[in-house]
Amino acid sequence: MLMTPSLPSAADVVALHDRLIAMPGWPKAGPPADAAGAGMPGGAEFWRWVQTNHLYNCRLWAEEDLARRITVADAEIAANKRAIDGFNQARNDATERVDEVLLVALGLVDAASARTDAPQATVAAGARLNSETAGSMIDRLSILALKVNAMRAQTARRDVDEAHLEGSRGKLVRLLQQRADLAGCLDALLAEAAAGRAYFKVYRQFKMYNDPRFNPALVAEQAAAGAALKRAR
Repeated sequence: MLMTPSLPSAADVVALHDRLIAMPGWPKAGPPADAAGAGMPGGAEFWRWVQTNHLYNCRLWAEEDLARRITVADAEIAANKRAIDGFNQARNDATERVDEVLLVALGLVDAASARTDAPQATVAAGARLNSETAGSMIDRLSILALKVNAMRAQTARRDVDEAHLEGSRGKLVRLLQQRADLAGCLDALLAEAAAGRAYFKVYRQFKMYNDPRFNPALVAEQAAAGAALKRAR
């Protein structure tokens, strides 16, 4: 088992999430070119994919809000829904890349097979399988950063009553505790994996709704279009 001293910490992940949310122009502008985490534990590639995952979670958050509007044309909502599909795919792809990078760094997955559908794993005897991957934990930390940011904004509103403010403050405390708990679990998983006591896998999401080869509605549309073309000839 490869022991590595350069594993990232959950605290660094949380700090990055908060820093990016606070950055002017985020998420439309994306991360600055020098924010890839070079020299930080985990390496630049890891941090690049963490940032990418967070970027698309933030864009998803904004589109989900827009998709709930009721005073705009249906075409605008349809555009929001299409954007949501694309952002969700990119978010999941980035989560898988995070897992690949970590598993290779931990010596649990062969680098040559990391990007395949079935990465080749080397696991210590007796190591337990963790059902949730480190990448999915980081994805959840990203979403919690958005929830914390949004709830904190609610506590500063001046157009609501004290009951709303008090309720928002209580929810913010609970969200911060949830994030701290999850961060602790991430650190524990990575430490156990480095010590050979635990492991996780790359779980391919195989999102079918965006793939015209697998989405039955899209397959039916293609078949109907092909039949119509034949009739027109």
